[in-house]
Amino acid sequence: MEFLIISLLSIILIFVLFAIFGVNMKKLKEMTNIKELDKISDKYPSNIKICKEYLKKLKNEEVKIEENEGSDATVYIAITNKISIGNLRNSYTRIQTIAHECLHSIQNRKILLFNFIFSNIYLIYFFAVLIIAIFGKLPNQMACITTLAILGIVYLIIRMYLENDAMIKARYLAKEYMEEKEISTKEEIEKMIQQYDIVNDLGIKCVHYQLALNVLAKIAIVSLVCFWR
Repeated sequence: MEFLIISLLSIILIFVLFAIFGVNMKKLKEMTNIKELDKISDKYPSNIKICKEYLKKLKNEEVKIEENEGSDATVYIAITNKISIGNLRNSYTRIQTIAHECLHSIQNRKILLFNFIFSNIYLIYFFAVLIIAIFGKLPNQMACITTLAILGIVYLIIRMYLENDAMIKARYLAKEYMEEKEISTKEEIEKMIQQYDIVNDLGIKCVHYQLALNVLAKIAIVSLVCFWR
């Protein structure tokens, strides 16, 4: 019965956090498509050039850069020290998004590598426990779920720190970059920054929720399987 309670509690928390954070991915996606701001963004160099200029500004030009237009994701991969730029060309958010990933590249290397390694260990542990539980061979089930929860908390702390640090600073780096380039008027830059603030407010909530969802869903699934078996 305790496993069912843990599972139900995790599911309830997922819905409670969803309501509290006001998560609306559809609205967030709509915010990234504003024609007026897209036209302002189009005046700026290519994504790769912007990325190179950011990295030069941050004194971190050793980072490898690639553009993958077949992907919507723009990410910094710590283990290979590479920024992969997704299909951002037609969105005004690209200037801030690229800044975000460049900022990841100058974060504490130990924390970045720990996050990469720990995230994979956490994922492997989850699948290992889940598979063993499905076959009804999981010993000390409560201890395994507790361990999963502890790993989840550590994962959450590290990821939130890295994401918050980059998300908060990206807005300022993007503004500084646009001001230095002198491509847009002050009014245009102000419009861009105001919209970035709006996007960031919802975006940070969505990121936090997704991270919490990642952890709580794992606990709920394993607990439910343990109850079922």
